[in-house]
Amino acid sequence: MKYLLIALIYPWVWLSTTAQTPLINGHSHNDYAQERPLTEALTYGFVSVEVDVHYLEGKFFVCHNHPKSTEGLPTLEELYLDPLRERVLKNKGAVYPGYDGFFYLMIDLKTDGATCYAALNQLLSQYPSLVAVWPSSIRVEHPVKVFLSGNRPAKQLLADSIQYAGLDGRPNNLGRGIPAAVMPVVSQNYKRFLSWTGQGTVNPVQLKRFRQFVAQAHAEGKKVRLWDTPDKPELWTFLLAEGVDLINTDRLGAFSDYMNATR
Repeated sequence: MKYLLIALIYPWVWLSTTAQTPLINGHSHNDYAQERPLTEALTYGFVSVEVDVHYLEGKFFVCHNHPKSTEGLPTLEELYLDPLRERVLKNKGAVYPGYDGFFYLMIDLKTDGATCYAALNQLLSQYPSLVAVWPSSIRVEHPVKVFLSGNRPAKQLLADSIQYAGLDGRPNNLGRGIPAAVMPVVSQNYKRFLSWTGQGTVNPVQLKRFRQFVAQAHAEGKKVRLWDTPDKPELWTFLLAEGVDLINTDRLGAFSDYMNATR
């Protein structure tokens, strides 16, 4: 309900096109849980946001847990697709003026991926000026790259000749010839690689294995993202130095301040 009230009382926040230097490493984890979903990420210049959806009653509702009722819940269109389309229209084809890279919309499917995949494709096809489509993606005309996490419909997606969304890959998806346009990001739990929390030295065996993963992903043209990372500057410094492309954070303002201070 709070999202609908924000949109009704302050509609301009959804359409703000304030000039902002993009933070090319910023990934807003569970962005919908921010006080101002999407708007806050755009205000700070983030280039990637994460949204959890449940496909219920023929709609994609934004929430983490399966809701007891959909009454008052915002939809994917209301919180993300429509505001992004309006912003891109005002910015003449870009999410950020002068920025020709993709803005990444990671959709975490909480319901059965196979069931909702066709419906999501149908929905995304209604945003032809917004969503990048493989294999005919043109960045200027299609500034938003959607990729799917959670209950990923990998087999269905890879079998499609035209894909409105890509995959959030896993390390075991590397080396299989999946194009970066189809699997733009490869993600993994931080703790599957590293136990370092910001103090002392990093375990050299863990670090070697982690670096091999990053190198392989980059060799295939894919971005690296880790979730469940300690959300603090010591880790941000370390991860950026090790080549992690998208830093998973809930602290949008703090990360923005950190990045601007280190430029």
